[in-house]
Amino acid sequence: MNDRPNTPLLDRVQSPADMKSMSDADLRRLADELRAETISAVSVTGGHLGAGLGVVEMTVALHAVFDTPKDKIIWDVSHQSYPHKILTGRRDRIRTLRTKDGLSGFTKRSESPYDAFGAGHSSTSISAALGFAVARDLGGVTPEGVGDAIAVIGDGSMSAGMAFEAMNNAGHLKKRMIVILNDNEMSIAEPVGALSSYLSRLYAGEPFQELRAAAKGAVSLLPPPFREGAKRAKEMVKHMTVGGTMFEELGFSYIGPIDGHDMDQLLSVLRTVKARANGPVLIHAITKKGKGYAPAEAARDRGHATAKFDVPSGKQHKSPSNAPSYTNVFAEALLKEAAKDPKICAITAAMPDGTGLNKFMERYSSRCFDVGIAEQHAVTFAAGLAAGGMKPFCALYSTFLQRGYDQIVHDVAIQRLPVRFPIDRAGLVGADGATHAGSYDVAFMANLPGMVVMAAADEAELVRMVVTAARYDDGPIAFRFPRGEGVGVEIPENAEPLEIGKGRMIREGKGVAILSFGTRLQEVMVAVESLNAKGISPTVADARFAKPLDRDLILRLAAEHDALITIEEGAAGGFGSHVAQLLSDEGVFDKGLKFRSMVLPDTFIDHANPHDMYATAGLNAEDIEAKVLSVMGIASMGKTA
Repeated sequence: MNDRPNTPLLDRVQSPADMKSMSDADLRRLADELRAETISAVSVTGGHLGAGLGVVEMTVALHAVFDTPKDKIIWDVSHQSYPHKILTGRRDRIRTLRTKDGLSGFTKRSESPYDAFGAGHSSTSISAALGFAVARDLGGVTPEGVGDAIAVIGDGSMSAGMAFEAMNNAGHLKKRMIVILNDNEMSIAEPVGALSSYLSRLYAGEPFQELRAAAKGAVSLLPPPFREGAKRAKEMVKHMTVGGTMFEELGFSYIGPIDGHDMDQLLSVLRTVKARANGPVLIHAITKKGKGYAPAEAARDRGHATAKFDVPSGKQHKSPSNAPSYTNVFAEALLKEAAKDPKICAITAAMPDGTGLNKFMERYSSRCFDVGIAEQHAVTFAAGLAAGGMKPFCALYSTFLQRGYDQIVHDVAIQRLPVRFPIDRAGLVGADGATHAGSYDVAFMANLPGMVVMAAADEAELVRMVVTAARYDDGPIAFRFPRGEGVGVEIPENAEPLEIGKGRMIREGKGVAILSFGTRLQEVMVAVESLNAKGISPTVADARFAKPLDRDLILRLAAEHDALITIEEGAAGGFGSHVAQLLSDEGVFDKGLKFRSMVLPDTFIDHANPHDMYATAGLNAEDIEAKVLSVMGIASMGKTA
């Protein structure tokens, strides 16, 4: 295409082996072309832009120096892996990123042998790299072989406890492995915590300019790296800023900070480490998220996630919104409650914008806490706040809440502490795929004694659930809602709390009853319209609660209908399973009731737009209609139940 960048060097790269003969000057030019190609590709597909732009030089240097895929590069989170994908034989498909049947937006083992380890969440790379290093030394075999293991982890991801658990173990085992701390001063949001402050002190102000120059001088002395003069230079640089001390106490040889966009520094350090390392090494590289693309550099989140955009201006092509997003509805409702109750506080784990808590943080800064990428801590911190008499809302994405499950059980549920869990991104989320799908929270939350679990069918219901959670003090309570826009219903100005454990009847019918939990209610109503045209008039109810169940409503539906169908945006073991248990306990099945439960299938569903993902799951309107017809014994157009 005419609007694609001119990339004569990149055009020669079909695999990293094609880079081995390039000069250092060629590699610098290749990085420029790779950056231009990444910007061009993401302008077409949308996706994570800033993180990838920040590691372009690092990606080129790693593939030029190491022998991938034998040597394993493990990208933490892996949303920065687009340049890596371009260099590893997937350039011809890079404009299919995050689309149905296209390339994943993260590393994926089934996609390429160069994707050594799949990821979608943070702070896993060091553990995985250590696993590869130990497997290598124990004689492990992969089709490509097992060589060096290189973990690339951001400073935001380094704040999570798992990263330090891995560092501690790696230092103890003393295996040859490499960790590159990609220090861009930023994860998704501004980094928080003592570690971020520690890293910032390594290069703050004028001393960093001296340090960078000194680091270059030290690098030039490194081959052979353990010459006494080089060692003294390294110690001088390190002690100038107290840099590296913490990492070396954990057993790592520390090199840095170096300029992560300076190809000469990167190549020199990586070549030296490859030739000489005999234990765990940490390379501290300073980078800039969004590097080389002015609109990304200027953005508040440095272009973390973007829709399709115009390359010259950076203007994103977003569809006009017809309704507020569920996230914004939650955020505004929580602000209203916080204005009435000074005990309400909010917690996020490095996602203030994504959860809508940025608004809360602006208005009530003393009551809003971004704990960094540390979901386990977030949950127990919320438990402590609740035990201290506050009303904490611990707002996490469903897929990230999984990381705090042990804390939910032990620190919240067993102690019956009134922690409120707003669960964003419930259900299938689209382009981010299986790693980010909110598939399991209903099952793992509703299994806990004393936990209240709600799901909003629309924006108005979400507001009422926020109010309900704010007023509820008898134990933990959770409410889930999806990504994206609401359905456009009127939002109540003065919402009343829900009665705990009570659903609502939507329409009275006969024969078959459909009991919906969550936003599939909209698809149910579309299916019902089609069924009405066929002379079939199902009853429809909105459960609202997976726990406690509305026993009266469910038993009434079972008693007055021949068949009962539940539907939810979650995996088996959730709402439908609890309904089935109730019906079994009450002996309803002995009376001949036909029962079906529509849930997400027992598989991980690949990225696509949400409608296509739900089609794959069999949870769209046509699937619901087919299920009704099937349970009634009426043949449908090729659908099975």
